[in-house]
Amino acid sequence: MKKHLFLFFLLFVTLFVKSQEVISTQGDSYTDSSAAIDFTIGEVVTFTGTSSENNLTQGFHQTNWGFVSIEDHVPSYEAIIYPNPTEDFLNIKASLYEDVSYVLYDEMGKLILQGRLLSEQTALEVSPLATGRYSLVLSNSKENLKTFNIIKTR
Repeated sequence: MKKHLFLFFLLFVTLFVKSQEVISTQGDSYTDSSAAIDFTIGEVVTFTGTSSENNLTQGFHQTNWGFVSIEDHVPSYEAIIYPNPTEDFLNIKASLYEDVSYVLYDEMGKLILQGRLLSEQTALEVSPLATGRYSLVLSNSKENLKTFNIIKTR
């Protein structure tokens, strides 16, 4: 009985579910002539937003991922980071640095480093960090100013 119920469920899913292609370290994809389904193991969805034309699911199950990018929360605030990708040091250059702090998060959102910008150029030592993707958030006491996606190599 359970086997028949399971087969019925799989048939239902194959007929009515449409999915995108996903490249993942854990999981699998199944496709036939009328449907496709992708699943991953252990990846959390943090937010899903919809509009009349698109669905956006934020989290770690992404089909298109911008590895190196900038989110301009305050477009008038000017700051650059370099080099990106980086191995040893990450430089933050900002002409307005008073009352600006930085926070570095890993891919899972864990706080890695934090501090304040003390001059127009601040260097962060990232050599002890694991290879991977990080997010650097610059903010003042009122709001986030910029978010940089950073790749740490070696």
